[in-house]
Amino acid sequence: MFNEIVLSQAANGIVLGFLYVLIAAGLSITFGLLGVINFAHGAFFALGAYFGLMLYQWFGWAAVPLAPILVAVVGMFVEVILVRRLYGKEPLLSLIVTFALALLIEAIIRFIWGADGKPFGAPAFLSGVFEFGPLLMTSYRVAVLVATAVTLAILWAFLAFTPYGRILRAGSRDPEMVEMLGIRLPRVMTGVFGLGCGLAAIAGVLAGPLWNVSPSMSASAVMPAFVIVTIGGLGSLRGATIAGLLVGVVTTLTIQFYPHAAGAAMYVFMFLILLLRPRGLLGERWERFE
Repeated sequence: MFNEIVLSQAANGIVLGFLYVLIAAGLSITFGLLGVINFAHGAFFALGAYFGLMLYQWFGWAAVPLAPILVAVVGMFVEVILVRRLYGKEPLLSLIVTFALALLIEAIIRFIWGADGKPFGAPAFLSGVFEFGPLLMTSYRVAVLVATAVTLAILWAFLAFTPYGRILRAGSRDPEMVEMLGIRLPRVMTGVFGLGCGLAAIAGVLAGPLWNVSPSMSASAVMPAFVIVTIGGLGSLRGATIAGLLVGVVTTLTIQFYPHAAGAAMYVFMFLILLLRPRGLLGERWERFE
């Protein structure tokens, strides 16, 4: 019985961890290329959940995949009018400005959709339970696991094998050299910020039926994302993936066996990792930020 509980909670932790990874991946990519610490990232996560809920209410689940695209467009607009003015400035300035942006987005959400939580049910065909030996999970959690894994695989392939992905990786290391090659880096940066916001929105849409869709859900996403990016190493997508899965499993097991310590578990875990690896699991030395 004990082993079954541990196995089920670990599986739920992997699902939670993949959601965290999607959020943290966008944050990590944004920081890696733009050098901007985006404290409003959790707000785009919440915006994705609300856009998905709105499209679900209007058109059904078939229209919900459009929500991340809409959030990505909003993110690109925000980058053009606000975020690009932060490039090359003090990191504290980007923290202050994006924190204010997060408050603004949350206020807009409260104004449009209200302050109360909204029900966002899973699709009817995913309402069952998946059972594999001692492992027991809802069908929707299995679908979330598959969807997040596929999204991360596509993101990895995009960054590793496409010309645009190579530009992103080169621009994160040496943006001046990329510009000397004739590539218009401002457009690339706009696309990167939109990509990061879109990844957060995908996580928001998938988390909607699992979490309570409310304006405060942004805070529940942004702090784990920062913890995961810190543990994995700033700018490292692989590190964020490993850290997200570890944080998800640690969190769910703590909720099961030591619920009073659940809120502090990931911070204690981060503290222990940073004692051993101050740059994070896969963090590297990047001269442009030192």
